[in-house]
Amino acid sequence: MNVKETVLKTLAESGGQFFSGAALAKAVGVSRNAVWKAVKALEADGYAIESVTGKGYRLSESNNRLDEIIIGRGLETHYIGRKIVLLESVDSTNNYAKELASHGAESGTAVIAETQSSGKGRLGRTFVSPKGSGLYVTVIIRPKLDIADAQLITSCAAVAAAEAVESISGNEVGIKWVNDLYMNGRKICGILTEASLSLETTSLDYAVIGIGINVRSVKEAFEPELLERASSIEDETGFRADRNALCSELLNRLEVHLDRITEREFIPEYRRREILTGNMITAKIKGKPTVGKAVGIDENANLLMELENGNICSVNCGEANLCRIVRQGD
Repeated sequence: MNVKETVLKTLAESGGQFFSGAALAKAVGVSRNAVWKAVKALEADGYAIESVTGKGYRLSESNNRLDEIIIGRGLETHYIGRKIVLLESVDSTNNYAKELASHGAESGTAVIAETQSSGKGRLGRTFVSPKGSGLYVTVIIRPKLDIADAQLITSCAAVAAAEAVESISGNEVGIKWVNDLYMNGRKICGILTEASLSLETTSLDYAVIGIGINVRSVKEAFEPELLERASSIEDETGFRADRNALCSELLNRLEVHLDRITEREFIPEYRRREILTGNMITAKIKGKPTVGKAVGIDENANLLMELENGNICSVNCGEANLCRIVRQGD
């Protein structure tokens, strides 16, 4: 590492404590002037560093620059996030991760971007990804799962993401089957899992889990139509979450749940957070829009739906949306 990187690493590992110029120079093994130049270079790169006479330097709590060193400091994982690819801009972190995975990238590799020009959502939709506002991360995994269990990955990741957001923000997070996180009735996160299957073993070769979380305010970045249904952690709570801390927590929770995915231990928590149950919904069943009542989640994270004839069907693909219930006199 060069002087700038070493100074950043030292400040990141200080736990928010001030480092005097002299102490920092000694720790890095350079002159105080070299430290000052490194700090100025970091600030030019977008890092928020506090400088107080008589105390020294420290990373500001308001720092909003994603950094693999800072993310790594908060990791408690064995493999998830231990290899990080941090990008300023990319078309899609999922596309980039799939390319890495196809060339043998190790399980747990995390691709993170400051912005995406063509972020991917389900059903061919675009996930709007303004710079500095969100956390856009895709994790490569190579679990030993058959096709049936591989279908659990998205719902498992949804629980991990909901727990991470709630832990950082202190606000309750719901899950809209199958892959969206909601806060105060508005979407703040989307998840897209893409997989490569082995035809020889009918098992999973690899999967990439793309998670996009709207963290800082999106009021100036989103079009009015999008703002009607989408929001961010800051816009819903007033809390300016640290994107690095959120990323670390997300990767930590993801490893915990993925390691026990076949045990389906995440299902009770998924059910507790799921917001469609009890509502009239529309769902695509065999390609046909069907109206019914969402009555729960089964052991395979499929949505259970009660039809007009009283039969219960299991929805395991497609899309379900809340219906507006129009009452007489409305």
